[in-house]
Amino acid sequence: MKVVAVTACPTGIAHTYMAAEALQKAAAQLGLKIKVETQGAMGLENILTARDIASADLVLIASDIEIEQKERFLGCPQRQVSLESVLLNAVAVLSPPPPAP
Repeated sequence: MKVVAVTACPTGIAHTYMAAEALQKAAAQLGLKIKVETQGAMGLENILTARDIASADLVLIASDIEIEQKERFLGCPQRQVSLESVLLNAVAVLSPPPPAP
């Protein structure tokens, strides 16, 4: 499974980058491919391309604020989570939900 993600926090400093790192480590543990765009104090970094987005199975938005250029993800399977949930358990955030009974 290929995931693209965007991380952003209100101040755009520590938590944006901590969440990106946590997602990358969790994806490696789960055998997933991931590319994470950060929207922090330095602006947009590691920008997701149209090709990245089109080839992704999931767009994960890990943010407690409105992200920039959200319209890029229209029509894509998306999940939005809080930064806190990523920082507490990124593996659980990236794990597929259990099947419905």
